[in-house]
Amino acid sequence: MDKKVVDFGSRKAAELEWRKYTKFGIFLVILIALLLLLFSSLFVVREGEYKVVRQFGEVVRIKTEPGLAMKVPFIQSVSSLPKYQMTYDVSQAEINTKDKKRMIIDNYALWKIVDPKKMISNARTVENAESRMEEFIYSVVRTELGQLNYDEIINDEKSSRGSLNDRVTEKVNELLSKDEYGVVVTDVRMKRTDLPNENENSVYTRMISERESTAQEYLSKGDAEKNRITAETDRKVREMLSKAQADAEVIRSEGEGEAAKIYNESFSKDREFYQLFRTLESYKKTIGKDTVIVLPADSPYARLLMGYTK
Repeated sequence: MDKKVVDFGSRKAAELEWRKYTKFGIFLVILIALLLLLFSSLFVVREGEYKVVRQFGEVVRIKTEPGLAMKVPFIQSVSSLPKYQMTYDVSQAEINTKDKKRMIIDNYALWKIVDPKKMISNARTVENAESRMEEFIYSVVRTELGQLNYDEIINDEKSSRGSLNDRVTEKVNELLSKDEYGVVVTDVRMKRTDLPNENENSVYTRMISERESTAQEYLSKGDAEKNRITAETDRKVREMLSKAQADAEVIRSEGEGEAAKIYNESFSKDREFYQLFRTLESYKKTIGKDTVIVLPADSPYARLLMGYTK
């Protein structure tokens, strides 16, 4: 009897112990399930991204502010869209200029999503938004460059492009806004322009010819300017020489007059000396190396030559 009581008590204690562990296990499972449920309902919105909450494929909420947010687990799903500015490399395309020349253009665009709900509703994906944006960029660039000649596009000295990038950006944004794509292009830039292979040589040859023509024009202008400066200098030199000669003649005349005046004053003081001086001066002109003079012996001239003073 005592043995049966002991066995029954042991089984009872074991049963109680098992129930205790079973309840703990069930509680632990429920706790883990609740934690999983809680974590599956939480999501993090990071800086530089939009979080799109969908329910059965439809957008029900868009979170734009960074932080922690909640969703309905297993019913709602979350996807991300970039909030920062992105760069899109537009495919190369061929256009015709105003003067009917073909050229290949290569552009890139800076853009960002400003209204994710509109973007999802009308473009669905980022790739589709970029595709539509590329179509608009090509259309606007083709129209704008089609109003310019080829030389005006590639030649910085003759360029008429002005604010082409600003005009293209503005018109592309007008088209995107009209169709409500929820994106904005902040800038469109032309990376490079190329010629189709069949046109390249002919255009380069024409450009070289234009440069040579311009160089010749500069040389002609330089020669004309040189001739003008030379002629102007020669004219001034002639004027200066003429004035100098005239001034010299005046000075010479004044000097000769002053000399004659001095001579007259000096010679008037002693007439005999003046006669002697005049006679000696005449010797310089009349008597040379082979001069033969025949004079009467008693002539004053002969007497002076022979040294007689009386």
